[in-house]
Amino acid sequence: MILQIYPGSAWTILSRSFAEYCIVGWENLPRILLLYYTNFVSSPEGYFQTVICNSKDYKNTTANNDLHYITWDNPPKQHPRTLGLKDYRKMVLSNRPFARKCKKNDPLLDKIDRELLKRSSGGFSFGGWCSEGERHNRSCRGLKSENYGVLKPGPASKKLKALLSYILSHKVFHKMQCQ
Repeated sequence: MILQIYPGSAWTILSRSFAEYCIVGWENLPRILLLYYTNFVSSPEGYFQTVICNSKDYKNTTANNDLHYITWDNPPKQHPRTLGLKDYRKMVLSNRPFARKCKKNDPLLDKIDRELLKRSSGGFSFGGWCSEGERHNRSCRGLKSENYGVLKPGPASKKLKALLSYILSHKVFHKMQCQ
């Protein structure tokens, strides 16, 4: 069996069916590659991509797109640089819904909460979860008990929907598979 190795991001979204295939494996491919990747330093950056792209059942189901905004150390570009306030504009303009890495309690996180998530100090983000004990909270008032657990789309949801629609469009989807 000749396999092609596919590198990629350590951050992936897997379907339940594919995850079951990797665990139960109706063919030997996931186990063979698990043994192969056991001694790699960054095995999450290739295992799932290599399994999916060498599987006849799943190779045409991929959308190869990293949704993270990351800047790398320079040189040798091996570690993500810690983001700060000076990265905010580029991060927002990148249209990527996730970013890494940030320091705990960094002012950048406060700016994201305030400007992107419209989160008031100490409050929930728009569309956040509300528990019964929080009905007095301004952002939770008016929710009926049958709606608990239902999220309302936040202001950035239109951008995320547009990005995912573009990634999954006929024009782009097949060009981004297993590359």
